[in-house]
Amino acid sequence: MERNDPRSRTDAYGSRINRSHSRLLANFVPWASIVVAIVLPVFPIATAMPLIPPLGLVMLLAWRLVRPGLLPVWAGVPLGLLDDLYSGQPFGFAVFTWSLVMLGIEILETRMPWRSYWQDWFTAAMVIVSYLLAGWLLSGGQPTVHSLVALFPQFVLTVLIFPIAARLVAMLDRVRLTRWKVL
Repeated sequence: MERNDPRSRTDAYGSRINRSHSRLLANFVPWASIVVAIVLPVFPIATAMPLIPPLGLVMLLAWRLVRPGLLPVWAGVPLGLLDDLYSGQPFGFAVFTWSLVMLGIEILETRMPWRSYWQDWFTAAMVIVSYLLAGWLLSGGQPTVHSLVALFPQFVLTVLIFPIAARLVAMLDRVRLTRWKVL
């Protein structure tokens, strides 16, 4: 090793300068975490009223808002297609809405690149509430006041889960960008 090689440094910062990332890991982690979040609500419980939040959408929003340029705008189509297979909504609903979400956030980013954490949470809350209301109206059931009241716990739970998802995305992003030594 050369004398000026950052890997030869013995201090705490030498291993973090000019590090090379695993391309496979850097590209795989965001997509895999969203796919796991799409499939996860199938397992826990079955209830009479909607309670389980759309975790796939929450993770998509978290990745898009925490790491803005990472996922391409067209990512809503394949991920929405997978969500349509697992969510029980009419086929094509998630493809359409997730694509609109990705386009809307892209437009928001070009207009306001100086967003804060609270503004991201507010944006995610508006997107989540709009998504759940659209799903309620287009699900084929009779939209009544009683069914809207039954949907309220899902609104609250999903909006409150977003900060946890954003922290999880930040943690996964650190894992995604770690330097992996090949043996």
